[in-house]
Parts: sequence; structure tokens; C-alpha cells
Amino acid sequence: MPPAPVWVRRLIIAPAVVLLAAGLLVTLPVWLLLALAASPLVPGHLRVPRLVFLAVVYVVWDAAALVALFVLWVASGFGWKIRNPAFQRAHYVLTGKFLGVLFWLARWSLHLTVAVVGTDPDTAVPGRPEIVVSRHAGPGDSFILIHALVNWFDREPRIVLKATLQWDPAVDVLLNRLPNRFISPGRGGAGNLEEEVGDLAHGLDDNDAFVIFPEGGNFTPRRRIRAIAWLRARGLSDMAERAEGLRNVLPPKPGGLSAAIDAAPDAGVIFVAHTGLDRMMTVADVWRELPMDKQLIMRFWSVPPGDVPTGEQERVDWLYEWWARIDAWIEEHRPTARPLSTNWTARRRGPREKAQEPSEL
Repeated sequence: MPPAPVWVRRLIIAPAVVLLAAGLLVTLPVWLLLALAASPLVPGHLRVPRLVFLAVVYVVWDAAALVALFVLWVASGFGWKIRNPAFQRAHYVLTGKFLGVLFWLARWSLHLTVAVVGTDPDTAVPGRPEIVVSRHAGPGDSFILIHALVNWFDREPRIVLKATLQWDPAVDVLLNRLPNRFISPGRGGAGNLEEEVGDLAHGLDDNDAFVIFPEGGNFTPRRRIRAIAWLRARGLSDMAERAEGLRNVLPPKPGGLSAAIDAAPDAGVIFVAHTGLDRMMTVADVWRELPMDKQLIMRFWSVPPGDVPTGEQERVDWLYEWWARIDAWIEEHRPTARPLSTNWTARRRGPREKAQEPSEL
């Protein structure tokens, strides 16, 4: 569903979220008491209170972000200097603070840890721009990835993301003030989208990270079947055959990534895989998965600029080879359950918390 017009999002939806958050905070004890009363009737450890807590936290978080963004807008001369470097940096700092809070609260309420494996942006080549290429498995993975880039690796991400995410008021206001690009798949043609991606990737500096999700959407078995049929209908039988071997990811679309590489030839490429949030795409999914009590693993692979293919077909083959590698890694690294007695408050990632893999793919 396309987002509402800007004036509706900014003048109606955003204030409504702030008012809703205020109402939820005032009545929070009532909601928690009702949730606790209903908890014994529902299987799972405190499933109802956890879900209510998460819902309230997210609305309040969204509203608090909107208030902070309004303050920045006023401080910038009512938007006059909102694009200058100082205010752009202030928005990245704000992004880090709010994502850090959201991540901590979600981790605490879901009994969730995230461990990082592989050559992340800190340990690849510090001071080099990176193109971060990630699988897509729901909104949770996007939040965690951007949180990691901003707070763990001190990067300033530029993100290619779906226009429908602008329904979230805080995401809408914040990301439209920073160098990001909201796109509507199926509108404007592939050439126009690739041109937009290339424009966004142009001029990356030493602490930038260009983030792209080549699948173009969250993985579901139905979408996988449709994507393979789409490839066959356009005579791309070789890509369709390769896609049929992928069980946990959608076939990647190489055009946007190739445009980003052409626009930033000095950037390295970091591929990202993760497990654990694959089935967390709707409220029903969140309800089914609670309590999570899992350790999630994020895996990074770094490719130096000199190892990135230059030819069009070579890049397609290279991307599909990496996607097959990611698919195999996901299959071997399903999230593990953790006992509720585990000390969850001490686990963030630490300054450099790493997970161990049984083998290198």
C-alpha cells in the first residue's frame, strides 16, 4: 500500500501518534494489569504482558522520536539548515540513541541476544566506505542492522528502502531528512530505480555505509515461487534455475547493487546474513514467536573493491554465488533457545562480542 500524502503523514498521523503515546502512558498500569490477568489463560511465559509492553514501548518510542525531531527542526531555523553537516550529524546521533534504546528494550522483553560473526565494518578496512548487502526477513532485521552500523561500527548509513515504511511517522521524518531513498517497486521502471540507487551511492565518504536489500522484500515461500516464475516469464532461465536452489532467501535483483558499485567503485562490499527474525513480519508472527528466548547470529563477509567483478554477467553470477552461500549459512545456523534463567541483562554484544561458528563456509 503506497504511503499517504506528505501533509497527511506530517499533520495528521504524526500528531495522532504523539497523542496516542500520551494516552498509553497515562493508562499503562491498567493495560499491564489486564495483560497480567490474561497471561495465565495463554500458553507461553508472560506472552500477553510481553506483547503489550512491546506495543506500548514502540508507540512511545515513535512519539518521543517525533518530539526530538521537531526540536531539531526548530533549532535548525524551522528547517532552514536541516541539511547542513552539523544537523545531519545530529540526526545520525539521534538515530543511534533511539535505536539503542529500542534495541535494549526489545532485547530485555524478548529475552534475546545478538552475536556477530565475521569481518564486520570495524575489522574490514577502517576508514573505507562500504556497500552493505543484506538479506531481508522482516522489519526487525532492518532495525538491528542499522543499529549495528550506527552504534557498534560508527557508520552513517544511506539506505534503500520501501516507500511503504513511511507510514511509520518517525521513520518517515527521520529518514527523509538524511540521504536515504524510498522506492516503490513496480513504479517508474527498473532503469529509473537503478538511477536513483546510483545517485544515492555517489560520493560515499570514509564513514558511510550504503545499505541495500537485493531481494526487494521479505522472504516468504509464496514470494519465492512468484519470483522464480517472474524470472522464467522473462526468459531468464539460468537465474530461475539458480533461484530454485535457494530455500531461505528470495532471488536477488542485481540491478540496484550494480548501480551502487558503479557509483562507488572505491567502496568495499559487505554481505550480511542473520537468523532468528525470519518469521517476525506481522503482529500474528510476533504473537506466535513470543517468548523468543533465542540467540540471534549476524554473519558478515567482507569483499575488497578489487575483488568485485566489473562485467554485468560476472556481477550477476557473483551475486547469485553469494546468495547461495548466504542461503546455506542460514540453513546451518538456526536460532537457539535459551533458558529463562540466563543473565540477559549483561548481553549486548559487548564492545566486541563474537559468536563462534563450527565451520567456515
